[in-house]
Amino acid sequence: MSLVFNDDPEIQAIHERLQSPDNEVRRIAILDLTDIAGDEHAALFITALQDAYARVRAEAARALEAFESDASVAGLVVLLSDADADVREAAAHSLSELKNSASADLLLAHASAADSFVQVAILRALRELRVAESFEPALAALGNGDPAVRREAVSVLGYLKRPAALAPLTAIAAGDADPDVRRAAVGALGFATDDSVLPALLSALLDPAWQVREEAATTLGKLRFPQAAQSLIEALQDSYWQTRLRAARSLGRLRSTAAVPALILTLAHENSNLRKETALALGEIGVETALPALESLQADPDPEVRKSVRLAIEQIRTASWQEMP
Repeated sequence: MSLVFNDDPEIQAIHERLQSPDNEVRRIAILDLTDIAGDEHAALFITALQDAYARVRAEAARALEAFESDASVAGLVVLLSDADADVREAAAHSLSELKNSASADLLLAHASAADSFVQVAILRALRELRVAESFEPALAALGNGDPAVRREAVSVLGYLKRPAALAPLTAIAAGDADPDVRRAAVGALGFATDDSVLPALLSALLDPAWQVREEAATTLGKLRFPQAAQSLIEALQDSYWQTRLRAARSLGRLRSTAAVPALILTLAHENSNLRKETALALGEIGVETALPALESLQADPDPEVRKSVRLAIEQIRTASWQEMP
């Protein structure tokens, strides 16, 4: 492609350096161009996507994060199959930064690619665009043999928030062989508007993988199902403090008075992050019976715990004053 920029000597000089036989000269030229180029210079980056030197292609791919023309997107999609791993990663990252839904048609044409890396990158880009047309390809990708593809498909469906996705997401949350996919599905169920997903989420609180249990505790707090309180109370005994922390936070969001005794016991946990979140949860619940336990933590060695305790005590006392006749 022959490009001339008579109106801009600096851009013209960079263009000439891009013709250099020295690989590194061309690479530095791309970096310099990134600092000054406007939309009208995108063609230089697109041309550089075909450079023989992988590092030039990678730098050009990174630069195209800022350009969303059809030609840019088409060039980046081609690079998803590049022989160089860094080039593929750069192209995938730039595609994931797309904000223009007009790019969706180009991406959708490759949504069922045979190559898993390509499919993951395309689904990740479609997730950010949130176009309705990505629903069916994402649904189909739930059956892919590669867990990375299934995980991205779950994310697309979670972002689209269509009720028709709840049943397949529930099945994935309960039965997928990969814990990362199950975790993603449990998180994606957070857009539900009824308790049809509750059995799957309660089951996920008992998942063998603690990351899934943690996500289940978080999602139950977002959905605020009062029926989940007892299971979340039991999750305060989880073997991983991360799950306990999320359970405590969710019980606070539920304002579960039944959880107060178990939360008071959790205040004595050795992990300061858990003590902090438990104090905040007790503050949200707002019952006076928690005050003695909270007051005993006012000298906690962790300043963040002390701050949370002060806030919780203030919340409870304020709630008590408001309830006074």
